[in-house]
Amino acid sequence: MGENGNTSIFNISYTNFFLVGFPGLQEWRPLLVLPLTSLYVTIISANALVIYTVATQRSLHQPMYILITLLLAVNICAATAVMPKMLEGFVHYANPISLHGCLAQMFFIYFTLLLDYNLLLAMALDRYLAICHPLRYTDLMTSCLLGPLAILALTRSVGVAVPLVVLTSQARFCWTAVIQHFTCDYIALLSIACGDLTINNRLGLAMRLVTVIFDLALLGTSYTRIIYAAFRISSGGVRAKALHKCGSHLLVILTIYLSGLWSSVVFRVAKTVSQDVQNLISAIYLLLPGALNPIIYRVRTRKIWQHVKKMLCGTESA
Repeated sequence: MGENGNTSIFNISYTNFFLVGFPGLQEWRPLLVLPLTSLYVTIISANALVIYTVATQRSLHQPMYILITLLLAVNICAATAVMPKMLEGFVHYANPISLHGCLAQMFFIYFTLLLDYNLLLAMALDRYLAICHPLRYTDLMTSCLLGPLAILALTRSVGVAVPLVVLTSQARFCWTAVIQHFTCDYIALLSIACGDLTINNRLGLAMRLVTVIFDLALLGTSYTRIIYAAFRISSGGVRAKALHKCGSHLLVILTIYLSGLWSSVVFRVAKTVSQDVQNLISAIYLLLPGALNPIIYRVRTRKIWQHVKKMLCGTESA
């Protein structure tokens, strides 16, 4: 009871929620189950095909290809963290989820997103050493370096995702039990929380600064030096090959960061954008990299493309 004898809304904290994504598509929701299921199967199979190709071809057991397989494995995990619950929401309008389930989903979503960013940094380092220090590349880029890079990527991802989830778990969700999203998004959860959320908001901003501005600064510096070094290569064929390989990584970087920037801009002007549009932008941000990355690497990476064609069509690689 409050001081005035009335029950205060702030004494309530919901522990079970309903995910209601795309509320404006109520009549069309069942019809979207099949195409979305097809999209999920395509993401899994396309990424798995490239991973299997690299794993079974000894000639591809090199740092660059190992990092590509790790990135595509993260794509599979990211899609799996989002799609099953999203598909369930298209079958049932009000999609129930517990607080613990919500927090677990939030952790895996942000953990995989952060791991994506960290692997892109590792790829930038790999290309930097390959093009700027080609004579020392095989000595520097070894399993002894890949191991610590992988551990650092995992540690950095967990180190940001865990505090985000822990602080969210301590919030009181008193406004409603309905989450206007198809996943347990950080911003969507905070929108139904009450009390002082200053720390949560500052942590969200800090995460954005650390994972976007800092990472983009490192990526920009690395690829500026890479492109500068590539244009100084006297052999036109070698220069074109180097730029082509970097082009694949830059396409993936643009896909991930531009979709993230688009999502952030939409949330900043959320008052003028419908809930369905916000959710659509989030879906693109979360799922687009998983759909495009295997295509980019399969088509633009010559060795991977040759082995994929050999497996699928029975053609001999050149």
